[in-house]
Amino acid sequence: MATIKTVKAEAKLLEQFKIEGKIRDHVFYADQPTQMGGTNVGPAPLEYMMFSLAACVVTVGQIMAKQQRIDLRGLEVNVEGEVDAEVFMGKSQDNRAGFIGIRVITKIDADMTLEEKQQFLEELDRRCPVSDNLKQITPVSYVVVES
Repeated sequence: MATIKTVKAEAKLLEQFKIEGKIRDHVFYADQPTQMGGTNVGPAPLEYMMFSLAACVVTVGQIMAKQQRIDLRGLEVNVEGEVDAEVFMGKSQDNRAGFIGIRVITKIDADMTLEEKQQFLEELDRRCPVSDNLKQITPVSYVVVES
């Protein structure tokens, strides 16, 4: 039997590109760098997406290590990707608006061979919800409500 969990987030435009986010009892900000017309009070949405993937990899890695009784002394994740800025700025339609590709670079500090670490990462990737949403088609619907 599936255990379905609803995950929610709110975002509200404050000024220019400054956005206030709310998740549960956490308040945070997203913004664009000053060279993009923002005030740089927080990461840009695409940067939050990269962090979301990195944080999910670390979280699922920690869960798996506990389940498999692996002494995980450390797990570092760097995520990077390229995006065609001309597309989301409305200046081109030559590429997709999203990332062209994403790389997840990991350092696993545990008594495991390189092959065991690779197998660990492959299972981790199968179990990571953020990675799954990036690699699979997830239906997204938009609803307009009256203010």
